[in-house]
Amino acid sequence: MAEEIEKSVPAEESLMEKISEKIHHHDSSSSSESEYEKPDSPSAVKAKIYRMFGREKPVHKVLGGGKPADVFLWRDKKLSAAVLGVATAIWVLFELVEYHLLSLLCHISILALGGLFLWSNAHTFINKTPPQIPEVHVPEDAFLVIASSLRNELNQAFVILRSIALGRDLKKFLMVVVGLWIISVVGNWCNFLTLVYICFVILHTVPMLYEKHEDKVDPLAEKAMKELQKQYVVFDEKVLSKIPVASLKAKAKLG
Repeated sequence: MAEEIEKSVPAEESLMEKISEKIHHHDSSSSSESEYEKPDSPSAVKAKIYRMFGREKPVHKVLGGGKPADVFLWRDKKLSAAVLGVATAIWVLFELVEYHLLSLLCHISILALGGLFLWSNAHTFINKTPPQIPEVHVPEDAFLVIASSLRNELNQAFVILRSIALGRDLKKFLMVVVGLWIISVVGNWCNFLTLVYICFVILHTVPMLYEKHEDKVDPLAEKAMKELQKQYVVFDEKVLSKIPVASLKAKAKLG
């Protein structure tokens, strides 16, 4: 009987050791899981970082992706420099030299057609193959897609203008008026071609610089947006709320 008791005691001790090992293993695994989850918290905080215009995609995707975005962001430096150089040459040609677009197109066409015509007729005398001039056709599908996109944008613009004209959105009305006034002021400083060239240069410089320094620019933009929102609230309380249109809308919402 004493021997059976002695045998049962080690068995119970071994059972208790196994249970304690399982509990210890469970505690260590839970602690490791909690430690593993801790590094994820900065990523969740990082996801809430303010981005300009509320964007959630990278700048490359915002610009449409593909080759145009590569050009604007200087991913292909040679191509971007070539595009900007051609735009600068066109601006200098038309703005500083005061060359006319119609004259330029006619002169280029005359030179191109004259060179191809002479080459096609003189290839037998100079022992060279005639020029291989490809047939050019405008694809119907691409043309329809462009026309449809343009139609959709125009219709959307007309909807916004109609809602503004009907007095439904005072905020949009003020934004459009301020925008048109800024464009008129800029138009007094320079002509349309110079304005287009300035916008083109901005597209080739600002997105690239922003992509490099977005972590520094976005906090400043967040502060500026908060300040603008505060000023808008003050402006709304002192000015917009006193306009009859705004008061009528408030009464209609309450009713």
